[in-house]
Formats: sequence, C-alpha cells, structure tokens
Amino acid sequence: MNYLAYTVRFLVILLWTALPALAHAAPDQPAVLVVGDSLSAAYGIPQKAGWVSLLQKRLADQRYPHQVINASISGETTSGGLARLSRVLDSAQPSVVIIELGGNDGLRGLPLASVRSNLAAMIERSLARDAQVLLVGMRLPPNYGPAYVKRFHQIYIDLAKQYRVPLLPFLLEGIAEKEHLLQEDRLHPRAEAQETIMELVWQALEPMLRKNVTALSMP
Repeated sequence: MNYLAYTVRFLVILLWTALPALAHAAPDQPAVLVVGDSLSAAYGIPQKAGWVSLLQKRLADQRYPHQVINASISGETTSGGLARLSRVLDSAQPSVVIIELGGNDGLRGLPLASVRSNLAAMIERSLARDAQVLLVGMRLPPNYGPAYVKRFHQIYIDLAKQYRVPLLPFLLEGIAEKEHLLQEDRLHPRAEAQETIMELVWQALEPMLRKNVTALSMP
C-alpha cells in the first residue's frame, strides 16, 4: 500500500472511531438526541449499563414511541459539541435534544463566557429545528473556588430562563458526594448509580415527551 493510500485509510479509520455510533430512528419514529460527554457516554462501564441505555428501556416500558440516539463523546467540550451539532441534528432529526455538556470546560478552567456562548448556540440551533431542549446542568468540585463554581453553575440557570427551556440542575445530584457510587477517579459514576441518573433525567424529560406525543398526534 502506497503512502497516500495508507494515510487516507488511517484518517478514515480515525474519524470513524472518534465519532459516536448514531442509531437512526425510523422515519415515523420521533427521536430523543443526547449530546453529552463521558457522563452520558457510559465511560468506564458497559454501554448497556449507562443511563442513556436505561432511558431507552424506560421509554419502551412506558410505551413511548421515541428512539434514543446517543451522540455523546468522552472528553467532549461545549466547543466540540457545537462544532458537530448541525451534522448530528441533520442525521437524527430529533424531537427532543438533551444537552449535557460543560463539565469538561469547567474542569479545564476554560473561560465561562465561551461556555455560555457555546451552550446558547447549541440551544438556538436545536430550537431552530423545532426540537424541544432539555438543558442538563453540572457542578464543579469546591476546590475550584467558590466564585468560579458559582458562576459556572449559574450559566445553566440563566440559559434555561433566557430560552425558556427545562433545566435539570445537576446530573449527579445525590451521587457526586457518595464515593461508593463513583469510579476510582471520583468523577465518573459507577454502573450502580446509572439508574438514579436516569430517574433524574426522566423526571425532567417525561413532561416534554407527553407534550411531544400530543403534538405528533395532532393532524
């Protein structure tokens, strides 16, 4: 194999493995799109044990017609999510978009203005596609300093009010402070915590699904 062919093949393989595997909903099946980071990508645990997979099971159990499409990538930032969002929206054509990003930005100490701007753009693009948006908030460890931690979390509260979208204040509520529910890095939840996470998401998501089903049933 010549050098050019080898390089092209390598880039194709790299791109393929870097992108999440997107399931495709049937044309008549509404989709719930999850755009997140490692917390939604089932980092360190089997995919089927992650809260996104558990959400799909809950939807089936409750007889909702929605297909969950997980476009989450471990290590993703708000800038990365924004950069690929249009392509993912084109592919999934979702009825509901769950945005779970910002944690990696905060842990890296990135400018909060950029975090806010990126999340705002993601919300706007999703709403422009007539999708409902569920914004999922994050909190940072206290060692980042009270001022930064407070300003970081306030971003989600302010954006939810500005765009009038539902907010799940903290994805790891009741989990982050319990070491036995966290992996060794003390950042990522174990499989045992995924059901709790799914229930938190479900409480915020189900009212949106009911509204969505009603809209779909209208002539």
